[in-house]
Amino acid sequence: MYAKIAKYCSWALAIIGVIILIWGSMTGFESNGGTPVDVLLRWGYILLGLAVAAVLFAAIVIGGMNNPKGLVKAGIALVAIAAVCLVVYLISAGNPLVGYIGEQPDQQTLKLTDTLLNLTYILAGGAIVSIIVGEVISAVRNK
Repeated sequence: MYAKIAKYCSWALAIIGVIILIWGSMTGFESNGGTPVDVLLRWGYILLGLAVAAVLFAAIVIGGMNNPKGLVKAGIALVAIAAVCLVVYLISAGNPLVGYIGEQPDQQTLKLTDTLLNLTYILAGGAIVSIIVGEVISAVRNK
C-alpha cells in the first residue's frame, strides 16, 4: 500500500514537472518579466514544497492509521527540530559581507543565510557523529 502511494505521488510530481516544462517552453519562461532561471527556480521550489508536503501528509496519514502513538513521537520530533532551528536563527550573527564590493544584502537576508549555513554545519556534524557511533555500536555487537 505504501509503495503505491509513493508511486502515485512521484508520478503526480513528475506530471506537474512536465506540465511546467511544456508551459515554460511555450511562454519562453519569462512571464511577469522574470528571467528564465528565476522562473525555473521558483517552479523548482514549488515542486520541492509539493514533494515535502506529500511526504509529510503521507507520513501523518499512514502513521496515524498504523500507530497513533507514533504521531505523538513525530510531534515531539517536529517541535524539537523547530526549537533547534529557532535557536540557530537567534544565535546567527548576520554580519555584513567582508570584501564584497557590490551592494550589501539587507540584514534579514544575511541572518537567514547565516542560519542556513549554521544548520548545514550542525547537520553535517550530526551525520558524521551518527556514522561513527553506528559503526562503533555495530563493531561492539558483532564482537
